[in-house]
Amino acid sequence: MSKKISELAEGLNKDMMSAQNCAYELLSEKGRRIFFPFKGILGQSAEAKSSKINATIGTAFEEDGSALCLECVEELVNVPSEAFLYAPSFGIQKLREIWKDLLYKKNPSMKGKAISMPVISSALTHALSVCGYLFVDEGDEIVLPDLNWDNYDLIFSHGFGASLVTYQTFSGGGYNVSGMEKAISETKGNKKIVLLNFPNNPTGYTVTKEEAVAIRDSLLRTAEKGNKILVIMDDAYFGLVYEKGIFEESLFSYLCDIHPNVLAVKLDGPTKEDYVWSFRVGFITFGIRNSNDAQLKALESKTAGVIRGNISNCSGIAQAILMKAYQNKDYSAQKEQKLQVLKKRYEKIKGIISENPQYVNSFEVMPFNSGYFMCVKPIGVDPENVRKELIANYGTGVIVLSGLLRIAFSAVPTDKLDALFNNIHSAISKLKK
Repeated sequence: MSKKISELAEGLNKDMMSAQNCAYELLSEKGRRIFFPFKGILGQSAEAKSSKINATIGTAFEEDGSALCLECVEELVNVPSEAFLYAPSFGIQKLREIWKDLLYKKNPSMKGKAISMPVISSALTHALSVCGYLFVDEGDEIVLPDLNWDNYDLIFSHGFGASLVTYQTFSGGGYNVSGMEKAISETKGNKKIVLLNFPNNPTGYTVTKEEAVAIRDSLLRTAEKGNKILVIMDDAYFGLVYEKGIFEESLFSYLCDIHPNVLAVKLDGPTKEDYVWSFRVGFITFGIRNSNDAQLKALESKTAGVIRGNISNCSGIAQAILMKAYQNKDYSAQKEQKLQVLKKRYEKIKGIISENPQYVNSFEVMPFNSGYFMCVKPIGVDPENVRKELIANYGTGVIVLSGLLRIAFSAVPTDKLDALFNNIHSAISKLKK
């Protein structure tokens, strides 16, 4: 690029370089050029916020100063009319503070560790794209397991020109940490990008406590060799764990201050955690050892700059509703109740598999212990043929990913799970004949 970099971007870059760590070096070309336009319309509007007459921002108000909105729309949502106004590109400050507090509560190992204030994205897919903008240059390699969400390819390969480098997800019935470390070591250069997703989509697997420590130690060894590592954690299904011994925190709690050469980025949100799929609200949080306030705020500003330059801001209505929900005294109890609904289905599936030994001739069950999904690998038949057979003759829909049948048990009532697995077994048996 020949265009001169903005003074605002230069200022943020200096803040990024003010700490003794690798965060600035991991930025892409676009990431180094992006900035939040504090001197533009938004900045000037912020300066005029307390003015008696404020003719800055492109919103509309009633004669009494309240938000001008249609009554037929306003009556549909129980939030203040201010929720109809633009939310800041960073997200509503109070919600950002609430989510940051929740991160510390849900991840006790983070106690005392410095992290950024979360920036609000339009849910997880958008958060991943923001990370691509900030950190991924064409030709960069991203290391991730071979069993992964197909949208990663669309976002990072087709959107930003990166190459996805995969390793076998499981080894010996557990997570293949050594395979991950080997794949990282074989990527070119000393800029390493690693994508972790737990609970994993499509398999519904979360690492054990021992595997979490092994991943931490593996990344630390890689960093100590002089590599600069960006670790993106897609925590879309965070908290949905159904077995003892599984790591119940995010790996972000281990990685956010592990080494000055490791920049950890946590992508999460209420979509799956709090069952609000249409709200499209997510959070982007940064952590790195030796960070300072200026550096973390620069990362927040660059993130908000990407959002401003693409979608301007995220849904204010959704953010306002979530703020009320998180401050509701019944929030935690209701969340636990919904978790038990999913756990009951998980336990039902475990029972079905153990009580039907004939299924071992039809499919192999992949390790699973959490999240919305589990996967089976058809034996002796093409998964796509099984998928089509299930729709055509069994009234059953599943997804084919990476040679597996992905089953979203989150979407299936408990009393239909027996029929679901029997249909899969029957369809595979029929195709074999």
